[in-house]
Amino acid sequence: MERIYSVGQVNTYIRTMFTQDFMLRRISVSGEVSNLKYHTSGHIYFSLKDESGVISCVMFAGSRRGLSFLMKDGQKVVVTGSVEVYERDGRYQLYAKKISLEGAGALYERFLALKEELEEMGMFAPEYKQPVPAYAKTLGVVTASTGAAVQDIRNIALRRNPFLQIILYPAQVQGAGAKESIVRGIETLDRMGLDVIIVGRGGGSIEDLWAFNEEEVARAIFNCLTPVISAVGHETDVTIADYVADLRAPTPSAAAELAVADVRGLLEQLAVCERRMENALTAKLDAARKRAKNCRMRLAYLSPESRIREKRQLLADTEHRMQEQMLNIVKEYRHRFLLLAERMRGLSPLDKLSQGYSYIRDGEGRTLTSTQQVERGSVLDIRVTDGRILARVEEIRKGES
Repeated sequence: MERIYSVGQVNTYIRTMFTQDFMLRRISVSGEVSNLKYHTSGHIYFSLKDESGVISCVMFAGSRRGLSFLMKDGQKVVVTGSVEVYERDGRYQLYAKKISLEGAGALYERFLALKEELEEMGMFAPEYKQPVPAYAKTLGVVTASTGAAVQDIRNIALRRNPFLQIILYPAQVQGAGAKESIVRGIETLDRMGLDVIIVGRGGGSIEDLWAFNEEEVARAIFNCLTPVISAVGHETDVTIADYVADLRAPTPSAAAELAVADVRGLLEQLAVCERRMENALTAKLDAARKRAKNCRMRLAYLSPESRIREKRQLLADTEHRMQEQMLNIVKEYRHRFLLLAERMRGLSPLDKLSQGYSYIRDGEGRTLTSTQQVERGSVLDIRVTDGRILARVEEIRKGES
């Protein structure tokens, strides 16, 4: 009778067969990345394909420390790992332990090895970095004479500082003999005593930029007594020269901006500062003039001559007020005197006499107001307006008006 197996038994058997195959326990497979997915858990799921087939791959989060680049669909890679069966689904896949770029991957591994070696030697240490002068007067450039990089550096540098002296060493930056040409350029410009040197070129593939990953170039930059700015490729391109140089610029244009101070902007700032100083000085002079004017006014006010003049004016004003007050008092008393004089004139006997009345006294000088005060034969003294009349009483009539 034929034996019947379960699905799980078959999957387990196949898994055992894969496990016992020594070649599948460590194998390197090349192909193109497709269906790439970075999982939130940290695992990477993708497929590896070529013209003849496709194989599923996975790299667990614990193995990603060996991944030195960001994977993308369409990349040509070499995946090293083991082929095993996922027993639950009954499918096999490649469990990646290491992934490197195909072709450029070998160069990249050389790059990492040299980078690690030079870093251990201390050539990337910050204490060996030289400061780039703030106001460079002479600039050396090591790059190709016909590339866009030298034109960008020249245009930007001279626009920022028209007085800058630029010395170009036309170096070969790609292909055979490039590293030797770059080294000669660095050493030649270093002997000229320039302020700063830019070493770089435009963008390209890792193969095109490889001359700047050579150890000879790195040592030439490290031994250079002149500050060196590395400007190789685009912003995403990183070379050994970038690590060794005193300053790294993402592009040649950026290197020119880092190496050359913006003199025009500086002159504008100086002009602004000059205007501010002039305004401040004018304000201070105006304030000093105002204080001097106030001091002169205070001095004129507090001087003895001014005080005497002020006192004289005060005395004159007081005298004037006293005269006015005296005149007012005299007028007031004169007015009162006239009133009293009028009142007295109304009571004066002389005034009565002038109206036809007379004033009579007896012989003893007593005023007579009644008939009972006289007797017959008494002598009377009668006063009228123009003199006195002496008369003797002949008869006394009582009761007659």
